[in-house]
Amino acid sequence: IKLGDETRTLVAGVAEHYPPQDLVGRKVIIVANLEPATLMGIQSNGMVLTASLDGPLGLLAVDRDVPSGAKVR
Repeated sequence: IKLGDETRTLVAGVAEHYPPQDLVGRKVIIVANLEPATLMGIQSNGMVLTASLDGPLGLLAVDRDVPSGAKVR
């Protein structure tokens, strides 16, 4: 994930909902101020936000062209 000038690795459980090529270039909402956690043997440095109600996940994303690293307010 590009977060402004920084690049981070995030582990997210979205593989069964989105093919990898559908995620490239998407601007999604993440939580970046979390302690690193090791998931599936990989250090994750944030969390991708999704929503669902007993169905497929939906990524939370911005609807305008905002720069990478913009803060959620």
